[in-house]
Amino acid sequence: MAKTGRGKNTKNKAKHARLMTQKKNKKKAEEALRKERLKAIIQKAKSQNNDD
Repeated sequence: MAKTGRGKNTKNKAKHARLMTQKKNKKKAEEALRKERLKAIIQKAKSQNNDD
């Protein structure tokens, strides 16, 4: 027999999914920021090399 009423664990699953997407988005943003910083460092090093 099928259960009546609300499905099991739907609140927790939705909350977990939301938290996991937040975690993934945060990690992507941090990686992008790191890449931008590295690019800036590399460009600065190249420009200093060219000046020498």
